[in-house]
Amino acid sequence: MDVLSGIAQKRFLVIGRVGMDLSPEPPGTGIEQSTSMTVAMGGSSANIAAGLVKFGAEAALVTRVSDDAVGRYCVAQLGAYGVDARHVHPIAGEYRNSLALYETRVEDHNSVIYRNGAADFQMSIADVEAVDYEQYGALITAGTVFAAEPSRSAAFRAFELARAAGLPVIFDVDYRPYSWPSPAVAEDVLSRAGALSDVIVANDEEFGFMAGGIDKGLAKARALAETSASIVVYKMGHLGAITFALGTETRTGIYEVEALKPTGAGDSFMAGFLASLAEGRPMDEAVLRGSACAAIVVAKPGCAPAMPDTDELEAFLARHPGPSAPQSRAEG
Repeated sequence: MDVLSGIAQKRFLVIGRVGMDLSPEPPGTGIEQSTSMTVAMGGSSANIAAGLVKFGAEAALVTRVSDDAVGRYCVAQLGAYGVDARHVHPIAGEYRNSLALYETRVEDHNSVIYRNGAADFQMSIADVEAVDYEQYGALITAGTVFAAEPSRSAAFRAFELARAAGLPVIFDVDYRPYSWPSPAVAEDVLSRAGALSDVIVANDEEFGFMAGGIDKGLAKARALAETSASIVVYKMGHLGAITFALGTETRTGIYEVEALKPTGAGDSFMAGFLASLAEGRPMDEAVLRGSACAAIVVAKPGCAPAMPDTDELEAFLARHPGPSAPQSRAEG
């Protein structure tokens, strides 16, 4: 399986949730004080898909949505962003779409996520088996799909089907404790998913969680690159990132900006990183362009609406003085 060749096809199958985001207006307003809010599409997988489409790639989403006005809103928004929603199906009953309320501020930031009876966790094995994997070049998912059944078994089945079709599996660990029944279950399941993935992107805390301690995270990332994954990106926040790929280890910095909020950075990084690899850019440049996308999103309101396109990314890079020097974290 040639990972870069699959990515270069620019046809991505993305598995995971689409939801509704609400943000108090104007920026800086707390949830408790808000009298009006903006509404936008959200959900990590949907954000990644929208970001890829903005860069000229094709992306299709596989998930379940609630059979109500909010679910229909999410499907309509996927269409508005150009994301293929043919594999997004409603689920009847008391299942509901995820709803996120988050503040556009960094200091005293609050996010409230409603995931009770989440519709996306009802994605089934039949849903992923209905997909023609031969139509796509790579599969992408975020860790939340593994947090509950039947979505967990469906996601592992999608991994099997993707690999059988020759698609590289791209995994954003994206650990959200509130979605999981226990840390022990999350550690086991996310580690199993990571071992089946060709590209793994996670921050230092997430790798540390999978390894049993943050001091062991870097060693875990390196071990995955040496044993199973072709590309591993170990993100360290303001310290930059370490990328293990094709037998090399590359350290990169970040693009410093005045952040309006902390949300959306990881989704934008993934979209920019993959889009850059799809264009044939060198690995270190792809990581830096992903980092620039993350910087753009945290400096603007919204998540999916804030995802840059190629023109916006190039303009940002042209006016920014450049990335910070890469820094090191103590290794355990």
